[in-house]
Amino acid sequence: MKKRVILCAPAAGGKDFFRDYLNKHEKLDISYTTRPPREGEKQGYTYNYISEGVFLIRKENNYFLEAVNFNGWWYGTSLHNWRTKDIFIMTPSGIKSIPEEDRKNCIVVYFDISLQERKKRLMKRSDADSVNRRIMADENDFRDFSDFDIRITNPMYSAPALYYLILRYGDI
Repeated sequence: MKKRVILCAPAAGGKDFFRDYLNKHEKLDISYTTRPPREGEKQGYTYNYISEGVFLIRKENNYFLEAVNFNGWWYGTSLHNWRTKDIFIMTPSGIKSIPEEDRKNCIVVYFDISLQERKKRLMKRSDADSVNRRIMADENDFRDFSDFDIRITNPMYSAPALYYLILRYGDI
């Protein structure tokens, strides 16, 4: 793959599902976060879970390409992973912090799934956040978001077909 792929979606938008599919094919970034793990999440696979103190020290020492505070927790992509991995999950504010030259070599896939569908999904999972708090935070974070290359609106999208589209798009 010639370009980095950034997956972006509000909560329960399908980015983790697609990331898990891509794990069979590409080198994935494992972001850092200060948020507690959800049931079933694994250290070093879902996220690198670290304390806020460690995160802030690393942030101050320019360890991260992007570091954002979302809904009270920190999330970040290490510079090392940015240089060595292919697939990333970021928020709109994280995407804004990508240097312009690097952004030209990225494909941002925005999973813009309906609020009704996302609420159904959120109700099924155990989370450190309440559904309403997460939805409100996403509404703020995704307001006027337009910096994407591919937009997915079908909650039943085909992961193999999307992967093929990204491969084609990445070679253009």
